[in-house]
Amino acid sequence: MIETKRLLLIPLTYGQLLKYIKADHSLEVELGLNPTSRIISPALKEALEQTILPNVADESKNLLYSTLWTVISKEENKMVADLCFVGEPNKAGEIEIGYGTYEAFRNKGFMTEALAGMISWAKAQPEIASIIACTEKENISSFTLLLKNDFIKIGETESLFNWELKIKY
Repeated sequence: MIETKRLLLIPLTYGQLLKYIKADHSLEVELGLNPTSRIISPALKEALEQTILPNVADESKNLLYSTLWTVISKEENKMVADLCFVGEPNKAGEIEIGYGTYEAFRNKGFMTEALAGMISWAKAQPEIASIIACTEKENISSFTLLLKNDFIKIGETESLFNWELKIKY
């Protein structure tokens, strides 16, 4: 678990991920949280079913790099966002991060704070040298968040910006 001023970031177990997908508030009951209204996008549902759940079930993989981390507002005692690493660091020490804030909790600084917490945690992991991310070009909020956390744009495709934060030189 990672704790910041306003947030708790909790890596979800396999059983908790199954409850997350159900979106029936059973995960909130297990974690002792107030119910949260959240919508699982088709892309996240596919990632959960095709990648995250199989990787979390694989005991040879590090759970912390495979699972979804839920972001909890301490004040509201609610899940407000999610983050995940896209697998373990590669040979160069790069790890990709993805994130999303539930609609009702956007523009409150939760994800900026959560990402800063994940970056602090990553800096303590000897195998991580840099964090990479991709954002859609029109998603200004997403790449503004990365800029606030000192990411640098390192490239782009027709529809995406590619970002990197070096944490070890």
